[in-house]
Amino acid sequence: MIRDTSAQDCVIASVSSGHRRWLLTGTVVGSIALLAFAWPTLQRQFSANASVSEARLGFAVVELGQFVRDIAGEGKVVAANSPILYAANAGTVTLRVHAGDAVKKGQVLAELESLELNARLAQERSNADAMRAEVLRAQVEARQQRAALQSAYENAGIDMKTAQNDLARQTKAFEAGAAAGMQVDHARDTLEKARVTLAHAEAGRGLKDDSLKFDVQARQAALDRQLLQVQDLQRQVAELSIRSPVDGQVGQLFVAERASVAKDAKLLSVIDLSALEVQMQVAESYARDLAIGMPGEIGGNGRSWRGLVSSVSPEVVNNEVAARLRFEGAQPEQLRQNQRLSVRVLLDQRDKVLTVRRGSFADEGGGAFAYVVREGMAEKTPVRLGLRSLDKIEVLSGLKPGDKVVISGADAFQGAARVAISN
Repeated sequence: MIRDTSAQDCVIASVSSGHRRWLLTGTVVGSIALLAFAWPTLQRQFSANASVSEARLGFAVVELGQFVRDIAGEGKVVAANSPILYAANAGTVTLRVHAGDAVKKGQVLAELESLELNARLAQERSNADAMRAEVLRAQVEARQQRAALQSAYENAGIDMKTAQNDLARQTKAFEAGAAAGMQVDHARDTLEKARVTLAHAEAGRGLKDDSLKFDVQARQAALDRQLLQVQDLQRQVAELSIRSPVDGQVGQLFVAERASVAKDAKLLSVIDLSALEVQMQVAESYARDLAIGMPGEIGGNGRSWRGLVSSVSPEVVNNEVAARLRFEGAQPEQLRQNQRLSVRVLLDQRDKVLTVRRGSFADEGGGAFAYVVREGMAEKTPVRLGLRSLDKIEVLSGLKPGDKVVISGADAFQGAARVAISN
């Protein structure tokens, strides 16, 4: 016999119409409840211009608190006073020290040998000796001429006195009838002549005396000028011995032993280890905020020291500005030239400032807007930002404490006004 499928068939009981209605009603109610629960989310999704995953974004909360602006970086120890010594004249150099030697102020570090300068000094000294002899000779001649003039003046005075006596005798004789009137007139003329001669002798003595003074003074002035030349050459010869201007250490030697150098050639450098500073490179954007006297902190070797900004370079090199900090108080020991230290400079510190963590949003759109997250939606909000620190940005307007802001990844929004943030 052929087996049929009767064993596989079963009778299904028919569902009543009332039970079917209850099942359909439950399904409709459940769908309506689910739709009501998801409606706000769906409404936001439909109203948004785009949707971006939360994992692609960075968020920060706007806070009201302390705002500290500082610059941190690495600096190196440099000497505040590191003079470079130059050749005062051309010649052959002899080094008396080596690089790294400790030296004292005034110690001879190198000597220059200049045969030409020594020869000039000897020649000018000889000229000075000759001029000194000329001055002495002029003084002797002046005394001799003054003596001759004085003798002529005194002789004229004697002649005048004699003429006066002769006139008196002739006058008495004429009155007594023993002499003619012509003799009296001759005696009177002789007296007048003697008076004129005395006056000329006196005037000549004064003029000649002034002339002799001027001659001696001119020769003395020439001698003084020559002595100044000798002193200048002596100074130049003394500068051939290169001396240390400070207590410190020999840095770098720029010439070799017994090398012939030109005038003003670099010879060596001296490092003043008693005045060390720390130099750091600061980005150009922060340079305008740096000022001399700003407080800082210098760290290294497991220690930290307080410092002050001592100088800021006026020149920008490779988008950076060099700034130097000096130690406040006693200088630490065991520091070396070019040693690396950490540096932090405090630019500004204020309380109760509205800030948000720094991110790329401050550079997008010129920092004129930010995306504020509210109920899963990022809304484009106009803001005004202020000063920036290493990790925070000052908020001037547009945000309030507690606002959640998209600080990175907002470029995916493509400038949309509202963006949905999906999980």
